[in-house]
Amino acid sequence: MKKYYFLAVSTLLLILSLIAFSDNLFTDIGQKSNSDPKFIIHGLFMFAWFITFVIQTYFITQKKYDLHIRWGKAGFIVAIGVFLSTLYVFIAVFKGWHAMEPFVKANRLHMLSFGIFLLLAYLNRKKAAVHKRFVFWAIILPIEPIIGRVSDFFMIENWALFYVLVWHLFFASFFIYDWLTLKRIHPVSWIGLTWFYIAWAISTFS
Repeated sequence: MKKYYFLAVSTLLLILSLIAFSDNLFTDIGQKSNSDPKFIIHGLFMFAWFITFVIQTYFITQKKYDLHIRWGKAGFIVAIGVFLSTLYVFIAVFKGWHAMEPFVKANRLHMLSFGIFLLLAYLNRKKAAVHKRFVFWAIILPIEPIIGRVSDFFMIENWALFYVLVWHLFFASFFIYDWLTLKRIHPVSWIGLTWFYIAWAISTFS
């Protein structure tokens, strides 16, 4: 099971993203956002990113490390596209920090950590334990738009509790993975979790 942990997480995130944006993709393709270039470009980068994540984790399970490295270079370019397109959407849609809801502010901060953590993952690409943990936290922190739309899809009334449960189930699973593989919690995992709470505190009280 430890061997397939990242493949399972990446596949689950891809499935959740498909559910979250199923209206754009399948049930309401005529909606306004589907003809807006900024949302189209952002959406394409996001789906490319999640698909790349699944492929990358699959290569690791098959010990195809050369392919993982090759796809990693393409994935890094896609990640830059994700970051820049998300930044543009934030600027275009939300008129200033104080116009945002706390969960939007938190996602903006988590997108900042997405860029920083992926850069750190790249710089530590020869240290597998560090590399994969920075990738995990880079991806799992800014998934609020996916969680929010999934809660809408399933018509969950207590969406705030749903947010908390989904995030912390991912966190708990990763801490368990840390313990099973290292017999301790890796420092990068503590950094990721601590930043999650700091970002939410800033977003709630600013």
